[in-house]
Amino acid sequence: MAPKAGGDSAKVNSSVYKDKSKPTDIRLSNINAAKAVSDAIRTSLGPRGMDKMIQAANGEVTITNDGATILKQMSVIHPAAKMLVELSRAQDIEAGDGTTSVVVIAGALLDAAEKLLQKGIHPTVISDGFQKALQMALQVIEGMSTPVDLSNEDALLKAAATSLNSKVVSQHSTILAPIAVQAIRAVMEPVPNGVGARVDLRDVKVIERIGGTVEDTELVQGLVIPHRASNVNGPHRIEKAKVGLIQFCISPPKTDMDHNVIVSDYAAMDRVLKEERQYILNIVKQIKKAGCNVLLVQKSILRDALSDLAIHFLDKIKTMVIKDIEREDIEFVCKTLGCRPIASLDHFTAENLVNVDLVEEVNEPSGKYIKMTGCAGGGKTVSVLVRGTSSAVVAEAARSLHDALCAVRCVARRPALLPGGGAPEAAAAAALARAAIAAPGADHYCLRAYSDALEVIPSTLAENAGLNPIETVTELRAAHASTSCAGSGVNVRRGRVTDMRHENVLQPLHVTSSALGLATETVRAILKIDDIVNTIN
Repeated sequence: MAPKAGGDSAKVNSSVYKDKSKPTDIRLSNINAAKAVSDAIRTSLGPRGMDKMIQAANGEVTITNDGATILKQMSVIHPAAKMLVELSRAQDIEAGDGTTSVVVIAGALLDAAEKLLQKGIHPTVISDGFQKALQMALQVIEGMSTPVDLSNEDALLKAAATSLNSKVVSQHSTILAPIAVQAIRAVMEPVPNGVGARVDLRDVKVIERIGGTVEDTELVQGLVIPHRASNVNGPHRIEKAKVGLIQFCISPPKTDMDHNVIVSDYAAMDRVLKEERQYILNIVKQIKKAGCNVLLVQKSILRDALSDLAIHFLDKIKTMVIKDIEREDIEFVCKTLGCRPIASLDHFTAENLVNVDLVEEVNEPSGKYIKMTGCAGGGKTVSVLVRGTSSAVVAEAARSLHDALCAVRCVARRPALLPGGGAPEAAAAAALARAAIAAPGADHYCLRAYSDALEVIPSTLAENAGLNPIETVTELRAAHASTSCAGSGVNVRRGRVTDMRHENVLQPLHVTSSALGLATETVRAILKIDDIVNTIN
């Protein structure tokens, strides 16, 4: 029986190890799918990058060069390609800017990994080599960063302007950059016993308005509600206002279940109407008694928040009323005004109202909106009114402003700036190339490959600007070979390599270090995959 058993085991072993090429094929398939996503948005990188026109299924058109926006709306099927979409999203959450750079770096690293795999180097060895290279690159980048004093508005302006230079609305960076800096400085809170400041972007409300140009964008130290007052003949401007935010409705109550009431005669109908009138009158009397002259009403899902009769009574007592405050905006409204929402009529008293210097209804060709300024007891919040000629321009201006806000937030969080124009990546690439010479074994190849991959950023910047990428990268390597030119980068305006610090092209340290870390982590995850298993539904 022994020979037979041996034969069986030989058969089993041959069946298990028969398909040795499968892990290699899967790996190459994953790498190629992810590289395809990277190549799709590579042309959008930098100040001279191209824009993408995205057409949704409903016919809605978006024009943007923001990596996160493009990838979010792109239809991606391959699971490895989806990892790059998630990577861009992770960078957007972590830093808010550099969403295109992170995907381009990941694509270049995957290309480098593919060449190393073809040399017969094991994926785990490549993965570990890339991790070592990342640590060295981060040390180089941190070493070339310049600390920033957060009270220095000029340094924050440079970071915001650099972020906006690559956007569709770059010509308006002189208007949007100061707005981004003022907004972040208004809402940032110092970290106790630490470096930097804490910034919650939910404290900056960006409101899009069609009409005017991007130059008409303004910062409001207060609250902006993007719809008109509900009054018919009520006031449209109130100074020294007393504002109340209510979460109950000023309309006839409904029962808990659907029902029909059959009214047989006019007397019964008159009684029903009289009850409704009395119910609403009692609420309005309580509002007047508390001294409220501006009423905010939360949007109701059960019934109309405000009846026509209630509007009539509120007009009579000269109270401005704004209905349909969205539920998700309640927290921001409360923080801005320094109030608490009033859930029932019993709690509608003078103590629960807040004082606001001025509440006015602003009339524009595109429609009306409410502006509240001078909220004495309010928290640190600001509103930004972004304007533009069309919905596509306004949406892109809002996205660009978001990236600028995030760039300034990154500086506030980690107060250090780097020269832009691909300078940090070129400096890290030069340092890794030097380290690779002395590195033993497979590490030599991994460090060299990582170094070459980092040069994709300056190479792409040059390519998108119409320069010769090979000449530009060679010139950049020569500049970084001497330690005195650590800030050298691709100057797309002059079409040559210059010191980006003298050009005031500066970017936050946190954006670049986050992009490198997240890109390397994703590439290592893709390298470790050797099979794709489909589950049973």
